[in-house]
Amino acid sequence: MSHTATRVGEMPDQVFARPAVTADHRPDGSVVIASHEPLRSYPASIVHAFHAGSERHPDRILVAEKAQGTWSECTWGQARTRVDAIAQGLLNRGVAGLPLLIVSHNSVAHLLMTLAGYTIGSPVIPASVAYSLQSTDHAKLRHIVEVCDPAVVFAEDARYARALQAIGSGRLLISASTSEAGPTPIADIETQPSPAIVDRLAALNEDTIAKIVFTSGSTGMPKGVINTHGMLAANQQQMRQVWPFLAAEAPTLLDWLPWSHTFGGNHNVNMVLVNGGTLWIDAGRPAPGLIDHTIDNLRDVAPSVYFNVPAGYAALLPMLENDPAAAQRFFARLRVAFSAAAALPQQLWDRLETLAVQQGSTMRITTSWGMTETAPAATTTHFEVTRSDSIGVPLPGVEIKLVPTETKYELLVRGPNVTPGYYRRPDLRQCCFDDEGFLRTGDAVSLVDPLDPNQGFIFGGRLAENFKLSTGTFVTVGVVRPKLLSACAGLLADAVICGEGADFVCALAWLHADHAERVDAKGAPEDQLRAQITAALDRLASEAGGSAQQVERVLILTSPPDLDAGEITDKAYINQRRVREHRAALVEELTAGSASARTVCRAATSAT
Repeated sequence: MSHTATRVGEMPDQVFARPAVTADHRPDGSVVIASHEPLRSYPASIVHAFHAGSERHPDRILVAEKAQGTWSECTWGQARTRVDAIAQGLLNRGVAGLPLLIVSHNSVAHLLMTLAGYTIGSPVIPASVAYSLQSTDHAKLRHIVEVCDPAVVFAEDARYARALQAIGSGRLLISASTSEAGPTPIADIETQPSPAIVDRLAALNEDTIAKIVFTSGSTGMPKGVINTHGMLAANQQQMRQVWPFLAAEAPTLLDWLPWSHTFGGNHNVNMVLVNGGTLWIDAGRPAPGLIDHTIDNLRDVAPSVYFNVPAGYAALLPMLENDPAAAQRFFARLRVAFSAAAALPQQLWDRLETLAVQQGSTMRITTSWGMTETAPAATTTHFEVTRSDSIGVPLPGVEIKLVPTETKYELLVRGPNVTPGYYRRPDLRQCCFDDEGFLRTGDAVSLVDPLDPNQGFIFGGRLAENFKLSTGTFVTVGVVRPKLLSACAGLLADAVICGEGADFVCALAWLHADHAERVDAKGAPEDQLRAQITAALDRLASEAGGSAQQVERVLILTSPPDLDAGEITDKAYINQRRVREHRAALVEELTAGSASARTVCRAATSAT
């Protein structure tokens, strides 16, 4: 085996710790890459960190939500009092240790219920809001209930009444609202704490289940990923070591990311709880009309760390570019702008950097790779980087195994932040882990520099989403999609790369909301839009490294992604393969010998 390593150090401004990793090249062609920095000690659980913080700074704002234009704030001390009271009330009702299902949007009450569940050893199950409010059949919500059999269900208010009717029978139902019949108001649950609360907290250990987080279920019904208290606590210590500023500066977040997903609910919320921060709940979303809420909130809150997904940055950046006051507030205290969940198109990365320079900001843009099964962060770019497809290096305590595939490596992962398995699905253990205990992820990566592992990994997308053309040329969707979106410079909201078995690469695409009226009912674009997309395809082809990165045709979709069909999650992630399967007739039209009237083609192409 060959071995490389570098020394540990921290960058002068203490925003990032300097990367220091080792690489072991094995005879079978695999490579194991790990941080050279040992993982330091960490609290027994996130709720232990919350208790410590509530005693150190009880008057600091922990969480705030906005209603009718006014922020409602909850301090650390107030949260501790209410969490202990809710925990005692649940304990008195005999549900300690039993699953607690939350069907609610992000809210103060949602956070209090989560921490109360942690306190009494109850696995908390944060269900996607979309399963309750957008789904027409509640099939995925029913599935979660069937798998977990929760003793308690918390729903914020009357908006969730239909969901409760579908799954609430025979369970303790709790609501933050006092105006609706049926569920018990959360205030009626709260009870004077007894020493039993201390005993329940002391009984928690690293193997106790903290959460059951259900995956999006884009290829079937969702799986319940076990998140232990040890996983969650370890992951926050890993981030503290690569972002040393967290220990010196309590983070301020303005965040919309849903708590039913690991990014918002684990990575971001737990970062606030462990580091004594403040979370301002953003009612904004990367959608027409809703992004205005974010801009409005930026008039009140200057974040020190900002988290978003590519769709969120695509919606936010035009607003900041056109509103200097909002941009000034956004960058005023910003240390890090973080993007994850999918590759950020390079043009968005470049625009964000340009805005920062205009505002005199020295903030860093950083990316990461992780999944529900890794609590979630496993790698991050805690060093200077300019390309948006970089996902960095392993966090302290994390080992990454790279296993050769046809064109790249599959990424496997092992560490204290990795799940032990799936709730009530022991059958999945054997297929999801290799014989060394590494979790198989199905994600493709390559090394920036095979001779220097400290340069990190380049994300290559989901292996299951990639395909071959009729020529045998392999198409890496995770590379082509962000390049297409960048070339189209704001015209497209998202795209699905197609062409499996065809002669060329093509794409189904949704227009950005600003351009949605520029097509007819069948999706045929107006002449100017057609010319703009054609020019973008020509630009992309001129920069492409071969036919596998040249998109020859685009067909505009007029119906939004279908949640029930698994085409999209409420984090705005588009499942490429599911869309191709669900819209097979459109893919056939797109790849036919002659282009249809509504298909946009590259000007200099033989595909037309």
